[in-house]
Amino acid sequence: MEETTEKWLYKDLTRDIIGAAMEVHRELGSGFLEYVYEEALCYELKLKEFYFDRQKELDIYYKDLLISRKYKPDLIVENKVIIEMKATSGLTGIEEAQLLNYLKATKMRVGLLLNFGKKSLEVKRRIL
Repeated sequence: MEETTEKWLYKDLTRDIIGAAMEVHRELGSGFLEYVYEEALCYELKLKEFYFDRQKELDIYYKDLLISRKYKPDLIVENKVIIEMKATSGLTGIEEAQLLNYLKATKMRVGLLLNFGKKSLEVKRRIL
């Protein structure tokens, strides 16, 4: 049963997503472009029978103003977790701020920032 305390919201789901991402990184290593990792992670999520949307357009609001451009997160898993994927030499505060802004704008609670560009998978889990 999934714990519902704030710190561990969707703990089981995020653990499974991270496990799938680790499998992708073990298989591919670093050096590919983001879209390769996205394809591979989608494949792993399908194997685990998770529902997900890929590059789904989402509305962003500022107060009561609908921003004309849409946000397209890399993945949304089970309508609960936003996944933003990178393939860089290292995550910075900019990527973390991007994820937090996406969570705020979409009113979703949990996000994962996954970086496949290093020797080991880099993971940041954020909650609002």
